[in-house]
Amino acid sequence: MIALYIGDIMGDAGIKICSQLLPELKSKHKVDATIAQAENVSSGKGITPKDFRTLQNIGIDFFTGGNWTLFDEAIIPFLDDPDKPIIRPANYPSGTRGLGYKYLKSAKGKILIISLLGQIVGKDSDKPKDNPLDVIDNILETQSGVDKLTTIVNFHGDFSSEKKVIGYYLDGRVGAVIGDHWHVPTADAMILPKGTAHITDVGMCGSLDSSLGVELNVVIGRWRDGKPGRNILETKGRLQFNAVLIDIDEQTGLSKTIKQIQVVK
Repeated sequence: MIALYIGDIMGDAGIKICSQLLPELKSKHKVDATIAQAENVSSGKGITPKDFRTLQNIGIDFFTGGNWTLFDEAIIPFLDDPDKPIIRPANYPSGTRGLGYKYLKSAKGKILIISLLGQIVGKDSDKPKDNPLDVIDNILETQSGVDKLTTIVNFHGDFSSEKKVIGYYLDGRVGAVIGDHWHVPTADAMILPKGTAHITDVGMCGSLDSSLGVELNVVIGRWRDGKPGRNILETKGRLQFNAVLIDIDEQTGLSKTIKQIQVVK
């Protein structure tokens, strides 16, 4: 089975580059399941139902979550619905709206997809969250009896150490552990010793000539002069597309290869 995991889609620029590239990529690589990080889709914060449907229409099958996933209240019923292919982080406290894991029914079989937040995630570092290792252990145990092709875990966090450690923690237990949130791709895509595909950060889709998708003049002015300013997403200039292509053994649910895809237009 071939799975394509797309990094954070950042605003209209991210939607644009995905629309341009995805149909050809899926055809060229015979992709069976396309998954994307959707917490920054709509103006950089969360995702609206309209943008959700737009991305579905261009070929994205499932959407993972991060610290902005719950920002747009209109998407919460989608997160609550086990049949809607979008999740929020599973280690939010009990009582948080939405589901942290769901199944994607691909042509090759069911795929369990889980999102987790790291212990430290930007301005949300002080917000309560459960230990991601405890949470993932519990999910894997409760879902162990479900017939599935593989499990893909998305880990959304700031610390490279956390992203690396959870990969090895889950090595041999899931098909892939994909880190994101930085918006900058790391050069360490690999198959871990027991067969789990891993990358510390897959990167983003959107403006290349920006500060992680935000206009440079806003960020530089705030940094250099201490001027408060609202983030404005960059819509001009070159676009980047970052993803990983994973070949998963349909018998074992573990991975054979992981390959980074990086395109600049």
